[in-house]
Amino acid sequence: MVVFIFILGIFVGSFLNVVARRLHRQETFVTGFSKCLFCGHRLHTRDLVPVLSYIYLRGRCRYCRQPFSVLYPLIELLTGLVFLLIFTTVLPSGDIFALSGYLAIKIALWWVLAAFLIVIFLYDWKYYLILDKVVLPAAVIALAGNLFLGQHLLSLLLGALAGGGFFLAQFLVSRGQWIGWGDINLGVLMGLILGWPQILTALFVSYMLGSAVSLLLIALRIKKWKDKIPFGTFLSLGTIIAMLYGPQLVSWYLALFL
Repeated sequence: MVVFIFILGIFVGSFLNVVARRLHRQETFVTGFSKCLFCGHRLHTRDLVPVLSYIYLRGRCRYCRQPFSVLYPLIELLTGLVFLLIFTTVLPSGDIFALSGYLAIKIALWWVLAAFLIVIFLYDWKYYLILDKVVLPAAVIALAGNLFLGQHLLSLLLGALAGGGFFLAQFLVSRGQWIGWGDINLGVLMGLILGWPQILTALFVSYMLGSAVSLLLIALRIKKWKDKIPFGTFLSLGTIIAMLYGPQLVSWYLALFL
């Protein structure tokens, strides 16, 4: 089951790569065939096996030999790992026969929300933009799904208010120089996924990750101090981490001071 879910996540990750790419090109991702972005040649099944095709072709198009981004297999592997961690977090025993209807719905909801967050993660990293057409449907699904699973509406609304308000305050103070409306909408989504007070955990983790990676990129001279950082990428990753390990992180953090 563990192997099956990891492979399922890898294939979903391959699809999420397509979604992000076609959203940017304003193409439908529901129909149509995959093609090389350089030569336009149609890619067949043997060219599209997640991770394995990239390794076999050494990261290049079979037809024009132009290099593909290493982000493709990394997103596939990340999605496989996230899907697996969600499954083992919700169902620690891993026993599929112990899977109740409630837990099955929770796993499915978290998988769907994680898929949305990974698209946001990838799109902001590549294009420095957080799309409303991705965030808003995810927010509706998060609210409806969490209410169905028994989350308190007040907790979700407070989380959305805290997440959105946190970024709205920065937007107003900086007059839109620090962040954009996409970050505000993403903050609302984070709150609807996590509720109160776990939204605070996600914000803390996101800022720690963003700071660490930014300093690393500057140290490696990949980025400069004044360069933009795709913060939606870290907000998405921080949300996933808080989904999986929020209570444990809070307990660990408090134990440092108590």
